Amino acid sequence: MVKDYYETLGVERSATRDEIKKAYKQLAKRFHPDVNKHDSGAEQKFKEINEAASVLGDEKKRADYDRIGHGAFTQGARGGYQQGGFDFSGFDFGSEMDFGDIFDMFFGGRRRGKSRPRGEDLRHDLSLTLEEVATGSRSALKIRKRELCKRCEGRGGTGVETCRTCHGQGIVREARRTPFGIFQSTAACPQCHGAGETISHLCKECDGTGTGIGSSEIQVDIPAGVEDGMQLRVTGAGDAAPRNGTRGDLYVFITIKEHPLFKRQGNDILLEAPISFPQAAFGDSIEVPILGGSALLKIPAGTQSHTVFRLRGKGVPALRGGSVGDELVTVVIETPKKLTRSQEKALKEYETAMNEQPPYKKLFGKLKEYL
Repeated sequence: MVKDYYETLGVERSATRDEIKKAYKQLAKRFHPDVNKHDSGAEQKFKEINEAASVLGDEKKRADYDRIGHGAFTQGARGGYQQGGFDFSGFDFGSEMDFGDIFDMFFGGRRRGKSRPRGEDLRHDLSLTLEEVATGSRSALKIRKRELCKRCEGRGGTGVETCRTCHGQGIVREARRTPFGIFQSTAACPQCHGAGETISHLCKECDGTGTGIGSSEIQVDIPAGVEDGMQLRVTGAGDAAPRNGTRGDLYVFITIKEHPLFKRQGNDILLEAPISFPQAAFGDSIEVPILGGSALLKIPAGTQSHTVFRLRGKGVPALRGGSVGDELVTVVIETPKKLTRSQEKALKEYETAMNEQPPYKKLFGKLKEYL
């Protein structure tokens, strides 16, 4: 479904040309592909913004759009416009924007120029039991990752020279024409990849990468109360980067194993406990499992099936501390599938002694009262 151009730019239909220009610039900064390299949807959003601005920034096209809508820009429509085939050359507002200030805005005023290489982030999937979630745990993770080359110590080789493409700056400038002028943007130098230097004699061990595949054991503390699907970041535990660069991070993805007895509901845990009819009728104390042990649960006389009892503080701790959940025990009266002769006799005697109509017939009595 094609979005309304005014909605795309976030302006009213009565917006002035200056208001449209201002809205476009703000959105272009936010969704420009150069500052959203890891967001696959940013480029499409940027295209939609440009498309909307190219129409609303032109008085004639805007008038046709207000009168006809998107139909004005389909093949064969009045004016000969075709949606998606806009010519931006006629929409120069005489302004030029340097995307360097965008980088300062997003990255805390970082000085543009040579950038330190950064190692890749890594992922490790960790499966935990509900008992480990309740107490927290310390896990030793064996991770295969890139480490600095021992032969060149991460330098990549010898014969370091200033990059001839970017002259040691680590960046190159690019110009893009947009509906509101030319945007000047910067990008990492394709020759030195932002390092500002090239190497004439590459290390034979690592072929100039400065790193090689290795493995290491990392101790990770898992806090109590984590939930299924959570991610924990271990800063600096990812791939090494050459030339004294910054190590990547390790992301630990948590999954919780299904428990044979318990189900988790927030910080509470749920348990079904079977009891016999005599236990429900006369009352009893039964032993029920809890995380890491067992506890006594008192069943009052006359307890009905599916009554829920609460064991306070026997659940899972809150992730950020403070409170601990409860264990909710649902008692279910079990009906025996086979009876001995003596059991059958006893039940018959019980039925005679009760001298009551079957419980299901009470439903009809309630129905009569209602009618």
